[in-house]
Parts: sequence; structure tokens; C-alpha cells
Amino acid sequence: MNGATIAAAGIMAFLLAAGGTYTLGRLALRWGITDRPSGYKTHARPVPYLGGIAIMLGTIVPALGLIGGLADQRTTAIMIGATAIALLGLIDDISPLPKATRLVVEAVTATGVVLSGVEASVTNTWLDGPITIIWIVVITNSFNLLDNMDGALGAVTLVGATPLAGAAFARGEYGTGLLLVTLAASGCGFLPHNWAPAKVFMGDAGSLFIGFTTACCAALLITGEGTGTVIAGLLLPTFVATVDTGVVMLSRNRAGRSMFQGGTDHVSHRLRRLGFGARLTALLLAAVAAASGTLGLAMALHWISPIIALVSAVGSALVLITLPQRVSVYSQPQKPLEVTYERRP
Repeated sequence: MNGATIAAAGIMAFLLAAGGTYTLGRLALRWGITDRPSGYKTHARPVPYLGGIAIMLGTIVPALGLIGGLADQRTTAIMIGATAIALLGLIDDISPLPKATRLVVEAVTATGVVLSGVEASVTNTWLDGPITIIWIVVITNSFNLLDNMDGALGAVTLVGATPLAGAAFARGEYGTGLLLVTLAASGCGFLPHNWAPAKVFMGDAGSLFIGFTTACCAALLITGEGTGTVIAGLLLPTFVATVDTGVVMLSRNRAGRSMFQGGTDHVSHRLRRLGFGARLTALLLAAVAAASGTLGLAMALHWISPIIALVSAVGSALVLITLPQRVSVYSQPQKPLEVTYERRP
């Protein structure tokens, strides 16, 4: 696969996502598909959804058009599954679904990807299939949780998918690599519309799509590898979302609160309470995602050993999950937490 093809895919994805976000955002306003201010949400006016559908189209259409996406059954299964997950999120954006329904659909879709040949060889037994399915579902929803502040998930997608694409090309998985290039470019095309203060939200359609695609591609790239490589290869591309979920789980467990309640106890909200602005918070999260993604790429290129990558990833995750607990989520912030918008956990 030559550079011209990769560049063409990226440009097409960017234009589709950027133009699609603008157009679909206007339609969402007309159709009333918006996130309205309520409860702990602090944006002052309804903000349209459907940015996630633009991201999905920007990712899938160039991939199908330029790589003949049906050539590799695993990449094909990921694209079909991710599209189904985006549609699930769209339905949820329009009319919230029961959590059990969402989880069942996500599990069934993840099962289809695993049956296509994507499997994280954690134990090298039959348990690897169920483990992979559970991991895909958890990470899909972790990215959904991460979509809680303007610009955050779009920036993380851009800088996170790019090194993962490099790892895919390094491993000879060209179809997966190009899919990740279009995902990164779509995140870039969406980002100007979502940069604080956001004009359009991606909604569950976008966050679930990004999470599912990233989780499945990461699992594909470590299929058949050793345990250390597998764990590092799963954690590093999803590092920010995983840490954010860990912070929320620990915090709510200590406070006796349900994980299924919305709230302002995420990493982004804690950074805001320390005085960081919304844009700087998004940039900080993106910087962490870029660092972890680069570490994963270095492992794929054999510049560092899997053990070093694994110890670095796990150690950093534990530290970053523990430290934010020191930041109170109950005291009043010095600045209002404008443009934050988690719909639900």
C-alpha cells in the first residue's frame, strides 16, 4: 500500500467528517435531536447530535472505497460491527435505550468480530474468546464515558488512532491500518465543530463507534501474540479511556455511588477543578493518549520490549487512577464547568 492511497483515504475521511458534521448538525437542530441542558449539564443551550454519524461515514466510506474493505474478513467484521454500534448509539441518542439492551447488542456484535478471527490470546485457552468479547464491550463503553467534555474525545481519537495505524502497517495489517487512518482523520474533521465551545456533539453514536473500532483494531493487532504483548497492546491504545473509567469506578465505589449514575467525577472534571480550562484539559488528555500510543507503536516496531511497555502501561495506569482521587469532586470549582456534557455513564 503506497503513501498516495493512505493520503487519499485520510483527506476523504476528513472532508466527509467535517462536511457531514456541519450538515447533520443543522439537520439535528431542525429535527430536535439535541442534548438539552439539565441536571449537572452546564451548557446553556441545546446542542445538536449526529456528529457521530459523520465520524462513522468518514471512517467507513473511504475504507470501503480505497482498500476494498471486504478483502480481509476480520477488518470487514470490524467495520460491519462498528456501523451497527453507531446505529445503536443513534437510536440511544434519539430515545434512550435500557442499559441491558445496549449491553446485549454490544456483546452480540463483539461476538461476531471474535468469530471472524480477532482474539486476544491472554490465556491461550478457550477463555480468550469470552475475555475478548468482554474487553471490547467494556472499552466501547469506556470511550462513551470519556465523551464528557468539548473536544476531549475528538482529540484523543486523532492522536490515539494515528500511532495505532502505524502499528498496523508495521505488522502488515494494511486494511486495518487504513481503517485507523480514516478514523483519525474523521476525528480531526469533527474536532473543529466540537472544540470548546462545542457547536455539535458526537453523541453515543460517535463515542460508541470510536470505542468499538479502537478496541477491535487493538485486539486484531495482538491476535496470536504472547501474553505480555497482548496486555500492553490492549491497554496502550485505550489508555486514557481505561484510566478515566478506573478513576470513576474507584471514586464511586469509595463514595457508595452507582456506576450507572452520571456525574462530574471524571478525569476531565477533576482537571477543571484544578483550574485548567476546557481546551487545555482536552489537550492534556490528548497528550497522554499520544504518549501511550507512541509507546505502543515503539513496541510494535520492536524498539522496546513488550515487558518494558507492559510495566510502563500498568504502572502509569495505577498511578493515574489513584492520584486524581485527591481532587474533590464535591467542592465548588473556581470556574464554572461550562461546555461539559456527559449524558449518562
